[in-house]
Order: sequence, then structure tokens, then C-alpha cells
Amino acid sequence: MTASTSVSDSATARSPLVIFGLGALAELLFGYDLGIIGVALLSIEQDFALDPMTRGLVVSSILFGATIGVGVAGWLADRLGRKPALILTGVIFAVSGVAAALAPGVVSLIVARMIMGLGVGASAVVVSVYLVEVAPTHLRGRVGAMGQLMVVSGILLAYLVGYALQPFHAWRWMIGLSAIPALALLIGLIFMPETPRWLVMHDRIEAARKALGMLGRTPREVDAELDELVSAHRAGEIGGPAKSSVLKQMLSPRLRSASLAAAAVAILVQFIGVNSIIYYAPTTLSRAGFGDAAAVTANLGIGVVNVAFTIIGVLIMDRFSRKRLMGLGALVMLLTMAFLGTHAAMRPEPSMSSAWINLIGMMIFFAAFALSWGVCVRVVISELFPSSIRGTAAGLILVLNWLANFIVGQAFPSLLDYSAALSFFIFAGVGVVAWLFVMFYLPETGSGRSLEDIQQRAS
Repeated sequence: MTASTSVSDSATARSPLVIFGLGALAELLFGYDLGIIGVALLSIEQDFALDPMTRGLVVSSILFGATIGVGVAGWLADRLGRKPALILTGVIFAVSGVAAALAPGVVSLIVARMIMGLGVGASAVVVSVYLVEVAPTHLRGRVGAMGQLMVVSGILLAYLVGYALQPFHAWRWMIGLSAIPALALLIGLIFMPETPRWLVMHDRIEAARKALGMLGRTPREVDAELDELVSAHRAGEIGGPAKSSVLKQMLSPRLRSASLAAAAVAILVQFIGVNSIIYYAPTTLSRAGFGDAAAVTANLGIGVVNVAFTIIGVLIMDRFSRKRLMGLGALVMLLTMAFLGTHAAMRPEPSMSSAWINLIGMMIFFAAFALSWGVCVRVVISELFPSSIRGTAAGLILVLNWLANFIVGQAFPSLLDYSAALSFFIFAGVGVVAWLFVMFYLPETGSGRSLEDIQQRAS
């Protein structure tokens, strides 16, 4: 082998990491836009009069938009392609970020964040589908979970920006800075290929061959994987004309079990309590006994734990059973919420010790979540459906996910005002249901199984 050939091969081998990273970049915006509102809310309340209902709308308007975005984006991803759907997502993030930063009143802020939610919802569907389809089988879980790593990195970035700008009450800058990574995403998309599966579904075989090469497959691997995809396409396992609507296919005997499993995971992950902490941790910690500034600083610790344990989760999820990881995570989360509920009931008055106990409990909760449900949920949902309907099916399932998220975001401020202990106990109860579901119903989608094999086993 010549030196020039070695250099070329090395560059090709490194290129997939860049593509995977760019594919997941939309999730950084997802995380940033979700995470920044918790800190920004402390300053927004100084400019606009917010009661518990309006405070919930400022937070949950992005979730309502995301509910629409997940349904539409999956349909677009299946028809136009995964890459065009990602481009549209980047445009939405850039425009809505600027609009929210310039909002003259609370109504326009709510509308801008609702539009922002379209991008959040789109990224939740399209990035997972894109990464699952471009990854080699033995790394599919790790690559698919890169999206979740970007989400938590975006949340931590939001906490850092909020920490730096909160003393100046610069909530407009906090929100508007999201336009910068959105522009980076749009530039990066120029160098990204469409997924080989989508190309084969649309009979673009040579384009699929080129895409596989860009993704770092060796010539032998390109031929083998392309033959497998083409054979699956001809057998009707991926692509082909749909004889019924996607929803009807999802409810058919062949996919009904997989659809129910995906729907249950999508709903349970929201009602288990994770996003209530993301959105309202500074408010919760402030009321527990920290001041506003100390609560924002403590919030950084939650963000660091979230990122650190997500990295560990990404590294181990292809080595362990998805089912066992999610079962163990649900068990630790429900015990943590039960402990926080008991403590809040026994010591309802604010104090520094209560604030620290709440902070430590939140950190343990996030460590368990990040190692398990955080890295597994959207990968599992994408893995459960065949390629021909994966984008649309995942989008429909994630509509349920974001509806549940909207309910939590809207209801939690009032519930927190009524009783913090009750809030924690409700989340603990959901954790019990989540643990039982994972252990006795959820099919295994990891362990090196191909996407086609998973659909056969889940039928």
C-alpha cells in the first residue's frame, strides 16, 4: 500500500465521526432551547408579570410546538429524505431563536417558543432516525445515542450561559444565542450524505453506494450492506409502495406489539419526572432554600452529572442489554423520587439542608436517567419500526411523548405550588409502572441485532 493510499483511507475512516456529530448537532439546539428557559425564567419574571398558568405557558409552549413538529417531521423525513428534514429543522431553530429574543411581550414570546418547538420536535424524530440508519450494526446504539449526548450537552451549555448572564438578567441574549449553533448546523449539512436505507427505498442504488463509502464502510462492507438493503427492499421489508396508512400498519397484528411498546416508553419517560427537573430545577431549588443565584449555580451541578453519565451510557449501551439498563434505571429513579417525596413531606419548610438534599437527590436521579432511559428511549423507538415507515411511525409515537411533556410542563408549576411532596410521589408511582413495563413487556432491541431482525422478533 502506498503512502497516499494510507492517507486517503485514514481520512475516510475518520469522516463518519464528523458525519455522526453533524447529524446530532440539531439535538444540541434541542437541549439548549429546553434547558435555557429554566434559568431565563428567573429574569423573564422581572420583565413580565407571570402567574403559575402563564409561567407554565412560557415553558410548555415549546412543548406544544414540538408535539406538532414530531408528527410532521417524520412524514417529511420519509417522503423528502432525512437530510432535507434536518435542513428545515436548522432553519426553524435559527429564525425562532431570534424571534424569541426580540419578543416585545409575553404573548409574542410564547408564540416564538411555540415555533421553536417545531424544530425541537423535528430534531427529536429526524436525528434519531438519521443516526440509527447511518450507523453500522455493531455501533448502532452508541451512534444513535449521540443525539441524547448532544441534548444533555445543550442543556449544560444552557446552564453555563444562564450562569454567566443571569446576574445581568439578560434573558434575551440567553435565548437568542441559540441561532449560532443553528447556523453551524446548516453549514455542516452541506457535507452530510442522505441515509443509504432511504436512498435504497427510493431506488437510488448508486447514491446509496456513495453514501456508504462516505460513512466509512470498506469496499467489501459497502457491497455486503448494499446487497442486504436491496434484498430487503425487493422483499418488501424496507420501502415499497404502502398499501395502507402508516397508522394502520402500526396497528396491524404484525406491528401492534412494537407500536404499543414504543408508545408506552414514549409516555412513561415524560411522566417519570425528568423534564420537570430540567425546566424547573432553579425554581425548585430556590424555593427549597437556595437563593436565585445559588440555585442557578447548583443547577450547573445537575447539568454536569447529566452529561457525564450520558457519556458513560453511550459507551456502555452496546455492551449491555437495553432492557436491563432501562429496568435498573427505572428502579433507581423511583426510589430517588420516593425519598425526595418523603423528605418534602417531613420537612416542608425551606432550609439550606433541604435545598442540599433536593440537589443531591436530583443528581442521583439524573445519573440513573442518563445511564438508561436517557440514552436508550429514542434509539429503541426508532429500532422497533421497519425502515419504510420509521420516520413517520417514530414521529407519531413522539407526538404522544411531547403531549405528555406538555402536560408535565404546564401542570408542574401549579402542582409544585400545591405540594412538592405530592409531585415527587406521583413521579415515584410512575417509576413503579415504568419498571414493571420494562421488565415484563418491552422487547430487547440491542445485543447486536440488525434492524430487520428486530422487527421480526418484535412482531
